[in-house]
Amino acid sequence: MQQSPRNGREGDVLAVVSQSGPTVSFFDAATDRHLGTVEVPAEPHELCFDPTQRLLWCTTSYHSGYYHANSGRRTELTAIDPDTRRVVEVVDLAPEHGPHGLALDATRGRLYVSVEGSADRPGGVVVIDTATRRPLGRIDTDAPGPHWFAIDPAGRTGYATNKEAPFVSVVDLERGVLTAKAEVPGSEGLAVSADGTHAFVASPYLGSFLAAAEERPTATGQRPAPGIRVIDARTASVVDTLPTDHIVLPVHLTSTGKLLAGEVRTAPDPASRLGRQEPGRLTVFSADTRKHLGTVEVGHFPLTLASSPDGRIAYVSCVASSTVDIVDLEALQTLARLDIAKLGEPGAHGLAYVPRPA
Repeated sequence: MQQSPRNGREGDVLAVVSQSGPTVSFFDAATDRHLGTVEVPAEPHELCFDPTQRLLWCTTSYHSGYYHANSGRRTELTAIDPDTRRVVEVVDLAPEHGPHGLALDATRGRLYVSVEGSADRPGGVVVIDTATRRPLGRIDTDAPGPHWFAIDPAGRTGYATNKEAPFVSVVDLERGVLTAKAEVPGSEGLAVSADGTHAFVASPYLGSFLAAAEERPTATGQRPAPGIRVIDARTASVVDTLPTDHIVLPVHLTSTGKLLAGEVRTAPDPASRLGRQEPGRLTVFSADTRKHLGTVEVGHFPLTLASSPDGRIAYVSCVASSTVDIVDLEALQTLARLDIAKLGEPGAHGLAYVPRPA
């Protein structure tokens, strides 16, 4: 009998951000049982688990709303103990604001946090010492809105995607400087290959599609085709595009080399700038061969992706339906769906898989 992909996960936990909660909820990874909820400052967006310090980091980006439609940017980064499910510390990054993307270098004890720009400085990345939980410095990205951030496995190079700027910012993490700009027509989520030779970037920016839907011209006069741009790390240039039918927001690479993309499907709706949401799509590619492996229908507006350490299960949080789809990546079928809204915590967003303590 084939072993279920849920076997062997006893004691592991899935953490889910409720953007409008504002909370982080915890679920048993083997049974989907709700274990508890932690309140955090509004409005939480992304999560990152540090196995060395055994802390769960959570960014709070805005007082309410989302990028380009919010009531003001926040400045907090929250450290949570996932075992006792309590807030350890709220770190204030002011004057930095709009923290969103998170990337961890566990070897060097560095947490990288993307922050938005202001009138006196461009957007950038704040470097946090994970032991002291204090900022060590800042790396400018020369763009107003770096939103997602990822680093190569060696911890030497970082990539910040920029929603509005026509490039991905490439930074040298050891020297703390911007080194290149990879040209793309605006960008969303991203992932870096296991060998560090390529970055996979969702492009274009969702806003360019919304502009086209409202019959507003883009900078180039036409709408770029949706997909994942493959950037060569040596040349900081696009060398391939993995096409998708719809705009992609989150991108994730599993431990087994599967490249996951969350496609957002909408229909025109005069009452909403984001359109009428239709079921989203989890699209799977091979990162090595770049071949399309299949798709699975998921909830409305997939916004964050995560996977189990063995790469067998994908988790897809969908902010409009307030759900998390749990997908078997071998069979490409949905195993379960967590209804976060039933907990009274709408707006599923950030995800983190937390293995049980050794």
